[in-house]
Amino acid sequence: MEPHMPQSLVSTVPKWVHHAVIPIVKSLEKYIPPPYAGEIRGLASVLGGNLSDAIILNFAYEFTAFCTSIVTQDENGNVFHGRNLDYPHPVLRNMTMNLVFQKNGKAVYYGTSFAGYVGLWTGMSPNKFTISGTEHWWNWWKNVVSAFLFHRSPVSWLVRETLEEAEDFLDAVMRLSKTPLITGVYYIVGGVRAGEGVVITRDRKGPADIWPLEPLNGGWYRVETNFDHWLPPPASDHRRETANKALNATGQDHINMDKLYQCPLPSVLNPHRITIYTTVMSAASPGNYTTFIRPQVRK
Repeated sequence: MEPHMPQSLVSTVPKWVHHAVIPIVKSLEKYIPPPYAGEIRGLASVLGGNLSDAIILNFAYEFTAFCTSIVTQDENGNVFHGRNLDYPHPVLRNMTMNLVFQKNGKAVYYGTSFAGYVGLWTGMSPNKFTISGTEHWWNWWKNVVSAFLFHRSPVSWLVRETLEEAEDFLDAVMRLSKTPLITGVYYIVGGVRAGEGVVITRDRKGPADIWPLEPLNGGWYRVETNFDHWLPPPASDHRRETANKALNATGQDHINMDKLYQCPLPSVLNPHRITIYTTVMSAASPGNYTTFIRPQVRK
């Protein structure tokens, strides 16, 4: 079955946003740089939607991602990275795909995304680093305006550009920390050497906080949901606490990619959203990049 534009998502967009997109459609390349403008045109054609819907969907996906990301290090210095990605639209389960981005016939980086979406929230540069993004701010329609008026980068586009261009873990952290963005976001990055793991809390202009792994001081994992790690989460959201307990119960001496998928990540499914997929990855073992579609939970 071929994927189609999820009109249920498009119909939830405020009418004023539909009107605001009209001039963008007429002069797409003026507002959206290559290669994204061309990709959005092509995807709109292939998926059977109009260009306006394709633009709206890309920015709707951009600002409605709610997730949990975990970066860990075992006792031998191996770094593992896992994430749940949550959206309010279950149709995205049927549109999720793993992608291989190639250059000159060689795989340059990998990612997990949705049909019709040009950005990446999850990806890996083999033998270099892994990245996942977690949404920070909630008032996203204003951020769309910011994107077009100030030509700031969408957070998922920066993930993709970093995967393609960064030379190593430190280069990726610098790019993800300093590049101006249209909104705040949490970037979680894992590397290939001991200690190469970090949560970057971003505002539009730069880093608000850098939270690295500190395995020598007991900080062998970092958990990031959708809230600043130094503040308590809302009383209704127990994902951080649950993940911490699951990781402590597993222990640094037993953590690996299988354990990360089997224990902490299933225990922190978002109570307010639908978990679409779980990805586990390690840049030092790129052949093990794996994404699982989460089954729908029947109540």
